Amino acid sequence: MATPIRPTDDEARALARSLMAEARFAALGVMLEAGQPLVTRVAFALDPQGDPLSLISDLAQHTQALRQHPACSLMVGEPGAKGDALTHPRLSLMAAAEFVPRQDPEHAALAAGYLRQHPKAKLYLQFADFSFVRFRITAAHLNGGFGKAFHLAAADLLPSG
Repeated sequence: MATPIRPTDDEARALARSLMAEARFAALGVMLEAGQPLVTRVAFALDPQGDPLSLISDLAQHTQALRQHPACSLMVGEPGAKGDALTHPRLSLMAAAEFVPRQDPEHAALAAGYLRQHPKAKLYLQFADFSFVRFRITAAHLNGGFGKAFHLAAADLLPSG
């Protein structure tokens, strides 16, 4: 059987970047200490360099999992209002989580950009247990709709100049 993965092209790169730019939420997959997978929903934004970013609480199970095992995945892309949900594009990102401490010099700039996308997060930024986590993408898989599958490298997702 021939592989269903198509060669990555500019159209696939543009669709992947668009899915990331439009996403406000993502499904986050982590590995728990007991070796079990967990998927949860998190707020999603992009930092100034185009890396995915979220604001999460230290009290959350997925935060503890990321601190133990930074390897994770995120899925963005919402089904449309009509048609089969599985025919709508979605992007799976493989990444490594990096926490940004409050005292980090870039924290204020991250907060300002994040609040433009998630204004209601202003309350959470005031809580000491909330911190930013940046997801450094290592690879991605784009399902652009029926019969349109692509593997992408991290460089394919960088904002175009």
